[in-house]
Amino acid sequence: MALPTGECQDEQEVTMSAEERRLEVLRAVVEDFVSTNEPVGSRAIVERHNLGVSAATVRNDMAALEDEGYITHPHTSAGRIPTDKGYRLFVDRLDELRQMSPAERRAIERFISGAVDLDDVLRRSVRLLSQLTRQAAVISYPSLSRSAVRHIELVPVSDTKIMVVLITDSGRVEQRIADLPAMLSAEDVADLRTEVNQSLGGKPLAAAADLVEELPDDVRASLRPAMAIVCTLLIDALVEPADGRILVGGAANLTRHTADFHSSLGEVLEALEEHVVLLKLIDEASIPSGVRVSIGQENPTPGLRATSVVATSYGADANRLGGLGVVGPTRMDYAGNIGAVMTVARYVSRLIHSG
Repeated sequence: MALPTGECQDEQEVTMSAEERRLEVLRAVVEDFVSTNEPVGSRAIVERHNLGVSAATVRNDMAALEDEGYITHPHTSAGRIPTDKGYRLFVDRLDELRQMSPAERRAIERFISGAVDLDDVLRRSVRLLSQLTRQAAVISYPSLSRSAVRHIELVPVSDTKIMVVLITDSGRVEQRIADLPAMLSAEDVADLRTEVNQSLGGKPLAAAADLVEELPDDVRASLRPAMAIVCTLLIDALVEPADGRILVGGAANLTRHTADFHSSLGEVLEALEEHVVLLKLIDEASIPSGVRVSIGQENPTPGLRATSVVATSYGADANRLGGLGVVGPTRMDYAGNIGAVMTVARYVSRLIHSG
């Protein structure tokens, strides 16, 4: 809300006081509507919130907020509900997030740290986030483009088959299997393994992909056909799939909010099944530090324009590996959901980097 300029200092102070009071009225409307799912009237605000003004003053403030597009007046009620614009201002002016208690944080840490590998970390995290927020939770796998090679293992599956296992510094594992042109001895496999790790170990995956084509020239002639097969598997493992990899948990939570979605719940659930769309949404919404909240019509996906998305990234500050967040109705507990998303992201980041 823009503050009009006054011609004297006293008038400016009064105007600023009125603007701040209107923001408090908007906060009251949002908080009460989120908790009750009922349009909020001026009398209820006076009774529930200590604003120190009369119901008539609150009615005037609500009329001003409605004129400016922050709240709206449903046809069937005398009360008001927030608009997307009102939620946006409410979120932008949030000055306090709902913090987890020490006991809750310890429980979260124990649950996530009990994971046995990266897949388990992400499954536990998305399940936990959906339980904490009672929304649909989404988490993307660490991006290959932002990862480095930790180790490459070559595993003979049979006399004429070999498996290439790519392990990244984020713990992501990619496996590929192919037929060999000839049998390899254990010594041959060891030589191939040594060569690929010496050449690619520790390299960012983008750089590693460029180095793969040189590998056949670095081994003795008898191993070049086998190395060519290994290189084909490595190229396939090093390239990010077009649809990425993403996990969704708690989509059933959204069925509790059928009144919020009206007739669009089916569209929301269909959008959550489109992993390419979700990956793009989370990747665009997640930012290196802090949390981004995308509300209603701000979401580019038509099926999600009745929702809000709260997302952040995980990984080291300088290396965002992936994103996580929640999707729910615009009538959501923003302070609690933002706090939960940030908390889970911190534990995921810590666990992946400690591994």
